[in-house]
Amino acid sequence: MIAGARGAGAFPRMRASGSIFQTPWHRMPRPHSDQLPTTRMFSEIKKLPAYRELIINFAMREIKAKYKQAALGVSWAVLQPLLQILIMTLVFSVFARVPSEGIPYPLFLFTGLLPWLFFANALNRGTTALTNQAGLITKIYFPRESLVIAGLVASLVDFAIAASIYVVMLIYYGVSLSPYALMAIPIFLVQMILVFGLMLLLAPLNAFYRDVSQLMPVLITFWQYLTPIMYPLKMVPARYQALYSLNPMVGIMDGYRSVLLRHQMPDMNLLAYAFGVGIVLLVFGYSQFKRVEMKLADIA
Repeated sequence: MIAGARGAGAFPRMRASGSIFQTPWHRMPRPHSDQLPTTRMFSEIKKLPAYRELIINFAMREIKAKYKQAALGVSWAVLQPLLQILIMTLVFSVFARVPSEGIPYPLFLFTGLLPWLFFANALNRGTTALTNQAGLITKIYFPRESLVIAGLVASLVDFAIAASIYVVMLIYYGVSLSPYALMAIPIFLVQMILVFGLMLLLAPLNAFYRDVSQLMPVLITFWQYLTPIMYPLKMVPARYQALYSLNPMVGIMDGYRSVLLRHQMPDMNLLAYAFGVGIVLLVFGYSQFKRVEMKLADIA
């Protein structure tokens, strides 16, 4: 059972019932579509805290749906990254002999792989956030971005569980953290801005074109190989560094290694670029999301 919340402004109170909400879609007031998305954006954002209980419930449903059919349940949040560490270490360290800057390769790998798994899971959840709840969208009105935010929250839960592996690895390899490790927090915030902007773009795009969700696993894998996760940034030839660094995840992934393993400041130019790209994607993604929001009930 999902409980509603009292919205502000144009969003009336939604009360729980046997069919999840009582207020039907056709009786819900619509936001004014003649307003510019950039003008409406901040007023719409202010309404979201009123729906925090709804977002949490959506996130819990997302997590339960992912693991309820698995015999090992939520344990897969730990087992999946462990298996990936094992396989990638075998391929890239044992066979390919990829250098790891004097750091034990499993730790070197997981410093990048852990935040990447969060990024990939969030993108996948964001892409299908609307289509997975098509029945709910056609019945009642609530801010559709609540579903996207719920996907982000669910991915954060998976990330927090998997992060326990990283703590164990730091202890096992005897690696201590320096004060620079605190910089991992703003780096992670930059990553969240970037991924949320992409989620807001992908969710309605997949609602209109269902092929998007089929392409995402391939695109995410391709993006992963173009990001310094399994290998250090220094392996990229100097003549390609500028082009390679157009990938905003480059500065983020290398930044984690700088502050957690190298005990130094990250490349602030690369991080500033990633932050700028993230802000542009967030503003553009949210404005476009609100622009097409009222059409989603017809095509989701």
